[in-house]
Amino acid sequence: MQTKNIMIVGVGGQGTLLASKLLGRLLLSKGYDVKVSEVHGMSQRGGSVVTYVRYGDKVYSPVVDKGEADVIVSFEMLEAARWVEYLRTGGTLITNTQQVNPMPVITGAMAYPENLQEKITALGVQLDAVDALALAEQAGNAKAVNLVLMGRLSRYFDFTEQEWMDAIEQSVPPKFLELNKQAFLLGQAKAN
Repeated sequence: MQTKNIMIVGVGGQGTLLASKLLGRLLLSKGYDVKVSEVHGMSQRGGSVVTYVRYGDKVYSPVVDKGEADVIVSFEMLEAARWVEYLRTGGTLITNTQQVNPMPVITGAMAYPENLQEKITALGVQLDAVDALALAEQAGNAKAVNLVLMGRLSRYFDFTEQEWMDAIEQSVPPKFLELNKQAFLLGQAKAN
């Protein structure tokens, strides 16, 4: 199997690392060779972060170059725009519609860019935008955005719901398990 590339991008504190670990566990359980990168960027709360998940018969490097990502999962709109050039032609960008103001916007030095969904779509990108924050809150906790987005990502794989649930059970502390499963299911079920 040809190596597939997934990027998970967001802002520090949003749970990108848990999402990449969950996905890596699931892919390993299916027999793939998997490389999950360490978090690159400012992983402190508020800084831009990216992790790479590469899988296939044999994967030699954990890094994805520009134009190579089959799927980008973005936890925030500006991060989607920041990393879109890494998407291959015909790739899919799954994004949370939430906006998290970076420091230059907070300080008033810059304005948050407008119409990012329209600008990304104009690039010819297959965009799957969902209000993951609202679904996470519906599940019971705003911090479950990561599992909502993993539920959304699951629509692009042929893995069973039980296989995803098993990976969630291996990745999430027991006291948060039901909340995270609910968030996953809401993300999976949300119509376009």
